[in-house]
Amino acid sequence: MAARYQLRKAANGQDYFNLTAENNKIVLTSEMYDSKAAAQQGIEAIRLNGPLPERYDRRRSVDGQDYFVLLAANGEIIGQSEMYRSSAALENGLQAVMRVAAAAEVFEVA
Repeated sequence: MAARYQLRKAANGQDYFNLTAENNKIVLTSEMYDSKAAAQQGIEAIRLNGPLPERYDRRRSVDGQDYFVLLAANGEIIGQSEMYRSSAALENGLQAVMRVAAAAEVFEVA
């Protein structure tokens, strides 16, 4: 299966998207947006920044799990990964985002 941005509407009416890798696993989740158009601009920001290794910040949650965030040029968070149990798994997820961000198709989920 091809990588894709799954554009969705949350229960609160806001829009967001998940980026899935070729194996259909979610590798990045966006923030919430007030409109579909704003979410689509977020996708474009991921396309632009996703391939750049310097845009990633590796972090550790309070319960000790690893995750990463993708930052825009201005330092704002534009996406966050899931929680990983190891730094090796985190690196695999990060590499997946770098690999698919620019070319993934957009798919709207009803």
